[in-house]
This record gives sequence, C-alpha cells and structure tokens, in this order.
Amino acid sequence: MKLKTLSTAMILATVPMTGAFAAALDRSGQSISAFLQPGNYAEAGLSVLDADVSGSTVSPLPTQDTGDMAKSYYFPTAALKLQVNDKFSLGLLYDQPFGANAEYKNTAGFTTASGNTNVEVHTQSLSLIFGYQPTENWNFYAGPVYQEVRGDVELQGAAYGATSFSGYKAKIGRDGDYGWLAGAAYQIPDIALKASLTYRSEIKHKIKVEESFTTALGIGFGNPVSGLGDTEITTPQSVNLDLQSGIMENTVAFANVRWVNWKDFSIRPYAFDAVSVHPGVVAQTKKPEGFDLVAYSKDQWSANVGVGRKFSDKWGANVSVGWDSGAGNPVTTLGPTEGYWNVGIGAQYSPAPDYFVQAGVKYFWLGDAKAQSGAQFGTDQYVADFEGNHAIGYGLKFGYKF
Repeated sequence: MKLKTLSTAMILATVPMTGAFAAALDRSGQSISAFLQPGNYAEAGLSVLDADVSGSTVSPLPTQDTGDMAKSYYFPTAALKLQVNDKFSLGLLYDQPFGANAEYKNTAGFTTASGNTNVEVHTQSLSLIFGYQPTENWNFYAGPVYQEVRGDVELQGAAYGATSFSGYKAKIGRDGDYGWLAGAAYQIPDIALKASLTYRSEIKHKIKVEESFTTALGIGFGNPVSGLGDTEITTPQSVNLDLQSGIMENTVAFANVRWVNWKDFSIRPYAFDAVSVHPGVVAQTKKPEGFDLVAYSKDQWSANVGVGRKFSDKWGANVSVGWDSGAGNPVTTLGPTEGYWNVGIGAQYSPAPDYFVQAGVKYFWLGDAKAQSGAQFGTDQYVADFEGNHAIGYGLKFGYKF
C-alpha cells in the first residue's frame, strides 16, 4: 500500500481553524505541521470565526437577555520551511495563538449609561525552528519563540459591583518576550505514518498597563482612580500530539490532542490588585488576598480526529470531529463558554504538483456555562447563564512546494 503522495496532499486537518473557538483564550492551536512537510515548503492561511454567544442575567440582577456578546474575528497564519540538506532543516512559523474579542451592548448588569463591557486581547507569535534528521524516520527539533501581547478591557454595570469595579478600564500596552519549543517526530513515508510531540514553554511578559476607575468607588480612593503600573502576564505552556496513518489505499486517518495549562494563568493588573485588597472591597468580597481580573480553574484538553481521502491527483477531501474540555465552569464573563463539540469538512485542490489550495468549514456546539465576575472566582456564585450557543469557523490555506 503506497501512500507516500498523501503525506502533503491529504491532511486537510491543517486548515487553520482547529482551535478557532477553543477554551479560555486559545485560538490557533499552535500547529507546527508546516515544519514537518518534506522538502522546501511555504504556506499562508486565514481563519474566520462567526460565533453567537448569548445568555441571561440572574438574581440579584434583573433577569434579562444579554444579546450576542461574541464578536466575529479572523486570524492569519504563515510558514516557511527549508530543507538545508539531508540532516538539517529550518522553519519560521507565524500565528496568533491567544486572543479574545467580546462586548456586551445595552444589557442589564453589563452596561451603564456611560459605556459597554468589552474586552480585546491580541497576541502574535514567531517561532524559529531548527530540525535535525539523523535518519529518514526521525526528526528532532527546537527553537526560540518570540511573542507579543496587547489588549483593552472595560467593565461596566452591576455585574462588577456598583461600588468597586464597574467603570474599570485597562489598556494593556504592547510587550514582546521570548519562550521556546522542542519536540520530536517519527515517520514512515511509504505508509503515510507520521507522529509528532511538541512542547511550548510559557512566556512571561512584564507589561505597562494604564488603568482607571471612572465610577465613584465609595471606599476612600476618591473619584476617579487612575494610574500606570507594571503587570506580569504569563501565557501558558502547552503540548501538542499529532498523529496520522494510512488506513487503506488513498485514505488516511489523523488525530490531534492538545493540552494547555490554563489553570495557572491569571491577569491581575497593578491598580486592580490594589483596589481588590482594599478593606472596603474585602468587606464585600470576603477575599482579603484580593482576586484576579481573569483566571481559569482547569487546564484545557482538546482533540480533533478525522479521515482524509484522495480522489484524484487534483482533488481530496476530509471529515473531522473535534472536542474541547473548556477551562472550568463557572467561567469569566469575558468568555462565557465551556468547551465545545464540532464537526468539519474540508477540500483540497492541487492545480499542479507543486501547489494547492485548501478550504474548510466547522460547526461548533459551544458548551453551556455560568459566567462570574473576578470577585466570584473560586465560588459557585455567578451573574449570568449562557446556554444553547454555537459558532461557525471558515478556513482557507495556500501551500507551495519548491
């Protein structure tokens, strides 16, 4: 059973939308599949996600529909891989691994006369990978990762405490810092067998955050409170396991399993922290140690499995099923879903042997979740229920072998 031609032409799971609506802030899935392609290779991809996430507020707030609070977004990916010689390879991968984009408009509990609750978090990452192939079957690789982070947060309404955090704004300045990745891959090209395990380190950022509280706090701080302070944000470590194998002529099965260490992730800006431990706030929250702006209670696990088939030298297609555990429930109001199930289809067209176009679509059933403010984290209290939500992801990729 000769399946060698499937190794680059068929694995449509690489259409860049696998992690489009993953747990916590996870987005791209941080794939290194482009680096594991044979020979010299380049690709560029784009993913678009259109989500519908809504719920209803709960007591003690007046019960009211939240409306759709999930903004549509897109993120690009790009990669260049060079096979320097039989033993050494070099790769450069670009993606936007983490992010958030949400807004509550005209919603009881999440808005005031002066504004809406919203959050935008953006990251971008550049990975330089050096590979060593001692034999045709083995590939050991490692390299540095440069990552940038920036964002904006605005909290409004009674959900965040009328006397403490409603009216809080934070502008997270752009910061870049370094981490690393390492892994190993094993392949048997004649049967389209490939397996890889990749670890990515956490990356620590020390960021200038401009903060302000625009409502009357009523706790002795005065009105307004504002300042510029240093805040540490550490993006999480992760592990990706990727598998594929030929199962019959012109047909392969593939799987991806991903773990992300969200349980140890949190954001607590400088002024936010100072207010959260003030006696006037502690009297309300009963948390003398303060609390985080964003935090998660569990690590994320996700899996994507499917089958791809080559119909001719020009055409191939795949089907897949995906699952994501979420990062705990209750969860932050700024991303109120608990994981998902999805189904996807993809197609590939190769006009010539040296280049191809991939396209795919996935439908996500988003997990029901109870949304809580930062002050409620670690308790069973919550301010809104989110049920019956969904999303659609679209992916497009161009690949070139040279």
